[in-house]
Amino acid sequence: MEVKKDIMWRITLSFLFISLLGIAILVQICRIQFVQGSYWRNKADSLNLHYMMIGASRGNIFSSDGNLLATSVPIYDIRVDAKADGLTNDVFAAGIDSLSIGLAELFTDHSAADFKRELREARAGGDRYFLLRRNVTYTQLQKLKKLPLFRLGRYKGGLMIEQKNMRELPFRELASRTIGTVRDVKPVGIEASFDSTLNGESGQRLMQRISGNVWMPVGDKDEIEPKDGNDVLTTIDVNIQDVAEHSLMEHLMAHNADHGCAVLMEVATGEIKAIANLSRTKDGSYSENFNYAVAEGTEPGSTMKMASLLAAMDDGLVEPTDTVDVGYGFCSFFGQPMKDSHAPIHSRMSVQEVFEHSSNVGVSKVIFDRYRKNPEAFISKLKKFHLDRPLGLQIAGEGMPRIKDVHDKDFSPVSLPWMSIGYEVTITPLQMLSFYNAVANNGRMVRPMLVKEIRDHGKLVRKFSTEIIADSIASPSALAKARTMMEGVVQRGTASSLKSSPYKIAGKTGTAQMHNNKYGYDVAHRTYQASFAGYFPADNPKYSCIVVVYAPGDDVYFGGAVAAPIFKEIADKVFSNHLEMHDHIPDSVPPQIGLPLTKSGSRKDLIRVMNGLSLPLQSTADDAQWVSVSQDNGNLIVSERKMFSGIVPNVIGMGLRDAIYILENAGFIVRANGKGFVNRQSVEAGKKVVKGQVIVLELS
Repeated sequence: MEVKKDIMWRITLSFLFISLLGIAILVQICRIQFVQGSYWRNKADSLNLHYMMIGASRGNIFSSDGNLLATSVPIYDIRVDAKADGLTNDVFAAGIDSLSIGLAELFTDHSAADFKRELREARAGGDRYFLLRRNVTYTQLQKLKKLPLFRLGRYKGGLMIEQKNMRELPFRELASRTIGTVRDVKPVGIEASFDSTLNGESGQRLMQRISGNVWMPVGDKDEIEPKDGNDVLTTIDVNIQDVAEHSLMEHLMAHNADHGCAVLMEVATGEIKAIANLSRTKDGSYSENFNYAVAEGTEPGSTMKMASLLAAMDDGLVEPTDTVDVGYGFCSFFGQPMKDSHAPIHSRMSVQEVFEHSSNVGVSKVIFDRYRKNPEAFISKLKKFHLDRPLGLQIAGEGMPRIKDVHDKDFSPVSLPWMSIGYEVTITPLQMLSFYNAVANNGRMVRPMLVKEIRDHGKLVRKFSTEIIADSIASPSALAKARTMMEGVVQRGTASSLKSSPYKIAGKTGTAQMHNNKYGYDVAHRTYQASFAGYFPADNPKYSCIVVVYAPGDDVYFGGAVAAPIFKEIADKVFSNHLEMHDHIPDSVPPQIGLPLTKSGSRKDLIRVMNGLSLPLQSTADDAQWVSVSQDNGNLIVSERKMFSGIVPNVIGMGLRDAIYILENAGFIVRANGKGFVNRQSVEAGKKVVKGQVIVLELS
């Protein structure tokens, strides 16, 4: 009996405990539901709903003539809501085969069976955010949106589109280092320096977390729309930039040089029209991977001689007509020898001749004799030329120049003569160009400019004006003498290869032995730096330019032979594009009689040129695409040149561009020799075309 009571007591106690626990749970449920409900619902939303940033469309970077240098191209990630409300089993089954086939045609790396299997698995697993494809182009997206199921949209077909932006350089390597990037370990160029301007303002979108810790947009529209970034208009001229890079690359390859740079700048404004930087890669090709013009400071060599002699002329210590004893092109300063690269033309030369022939001995003697008792005066003058400080460019990464001071620990008795010829100083190419530009600009030094406007969808936001660093770096008389001396370098001196130009060039060649960190200036390990800095037209300067080639090989390393030809090719391009730089033709000059020699080819191109020149033209081929041209009694006679499918065309008399277009469309592989008109083709016209056959064109 006692056992039974004990058991009943325990059962009753257990029942009461369970009842109380149940009541407590019910109370807590009611408390959570009604008293704390708002708090926990907000907590749940905070864990499963989140506002995520939407990147704004980055602004474009334009050249001065409106060409795109950098732009953001939209790319898309394609996802599928396999359990979309309108995507019923019947709809899915009816469209899955056609959709898979369409996807396989659009994305050839997967088969239709692969796509079908993936989509079925996504639906079976209830995947509401299935990643179908990354980095889809806009063109692919337009085709994809027309496929079965997907054409029904998000809620009926399950198609979900996520846009991203990818930065593209339409001209690829063209000025790529100056344009820059923000994705490198160290952002560089215009992209980095104007990042906040280009970046715009981000928007927000409400996202929900689903299984697999994947976030999915709650709605189609953004909660806060992003604001696109502003556009940047640069000073770069694409045509001149292309010539600068092409010319620099050809000459770097020809001389097997390590790297090089070239910069073209407007004299009055400081606008940089071209800036090319190329360096040799491991495979022997050249690419832009460092901005040498802006960032690399080196000993400039003989281009420094202009600054040295201008300092002395501005101080009234020397005249171009003064003479100096150069002997046999050898001298010594405190036991340290110095010699000229070439034997002097005379044992005693005028300062003008010393400069024209780039005599190290002559320039160093002039400066040492005038300033040895007061070297601080010489250094002070170089600082007045602003060669001791950065230019303060619009982009980051400018190299720090150095002009030794007499109080520096490494300033020695031989520093003065060696500094005068471009050693024991450090200057970047752009800093040196700014000095030469100031000489051309009557002494006014302007800050080089790479960006001239900020625009918002074409509307001007900010305009950058020319900034003056110094109103005058020297007296007008000293500057006039300096310009005359630089003209002499081209007319009679180390850059005489440039004197045949139809416009006058003034400048200075530079050849410097580069310091090796391990071997110093050891002869067995010597390398050189060739340069040319100057401006044109010399009688009315419009553009200044510097070219620097580092470590040219093949025993050709002088500035006049390596750098000056690059300067000439860039200047020729500028001159040909600017008629205002050409000599004026007097009205009294009688008109030329006769018709120009005219190539056969495209009728439309021919008509446009002839009409533009107001030349007489008789045509019997108004509807023809290709024509032959002949002359008769002062008229150009145009007749149709027929082309037949499968028959070798006749391209004799045509220009190379038209001939290549016709022959490659006919199926030939074209090789060409010479320049001018096509005067012979290796496969005779009228024969049957053999696809892939090589045809050789001889031009003259």
